[in-house]
Amino acid sequence: MAGPGKPLGAPTRPEPAGRCRLACLVGLALATSLLAGCGSLFGSKPEIVNNDPPNVIYGKAEALIDKGDYKEAAREYEQVDINHPYSQEARRAIVMAAYAYYKAGQYDDAVSAADRYLTLHPGTKESDLAQNVIGMSYYDQILDPKRDQTYARRSLSAYDTLLQRYPDSRYAPEATNRARILRDLLAASEMQVGRYYLRKNNFLAAINRFRTVVTDYQTTEQVEEALMRLTEAYMALGIVNEAQTAAAVLGHNFPDSQWYKHAYSLLGKRGLAPQEHEGSWITRTWRGGGQA
Repeated sequence: MAGPGKPLGAPTRPEPAGRCRLACLVGLALATSLLAGCGSLFGSKPEIVNNDPPNVIYGKAEALIDKGDYKEAAREYEQVDINHPYSQEARRAIVMAAYAYYKAGQYDDAVSAADRYLTLHPGTKESDLAQNVIGMSYYDQILDPKRDQTYARRSLSAYDTLLQRYPDSRYAPEATNRARILRDLLAASEMQVGRYYLRKNNFLAAINRFRTVVTDYQTTEQVEEALMRLTEAYMALGIVNEAQTAAAVLGHNFPDSQWYKHAYSLLGKRGLAPQEHEGSWITRTWRGGGQA
């Protein structure tokens, strides 16, 4: 027989009123806190409402630009787009925010704003500025050839796009110069890695690096050495026709180069001479202007 206890279905003992009120207050406070902080929970910032006319906000941003306060200027330009997205100032405010972010050294924000402008307003008169901001933002983050060249590649791509789409832009001359510098930098980086593999007798890996220089950076100063190193690597592997072709292309295009003298001597030690072979990828690439 079961011992004494609470009968089934009996009502539970009520909590003291004070404790109940305390629990309700805690719950209410927690709910209020969650609602107030929902923006931060989802990673978004609450938008600041600015009821000033768009031209007034835009003017304030321009004044901040003149003072060199680029970070605050970018925020003001964004206020134009946030609070007056259909105003005539809104479009230019986006690209000017990108420029201000760039000047403030906030490169990720600059690229993001410029990309947004190009997505929303492609082909408009400020498009070349937006494209230039992307190129500059990556360019200013370039490290030396010994480091990863991700930013250099992104910058080169941005500048090439600018030159292709806006050849008459006022930013084109600087973009042309920087694109040349970037190609030299990237070619130098490939050569450095290729030489490392060559020293380690990893000839196939070395060839891949030198091939990139010949294929993608044919107009750089690095291409002469790249052709000589291809001669060296192919000779080490016993692939004579490619070695001869690399030396022949080098001699034909750079007859006075010291690198050609090295390649010529290297072949001569084996009783060979430079000779271009029609089936070689080097022949096809060179005649195609850099495309195999």
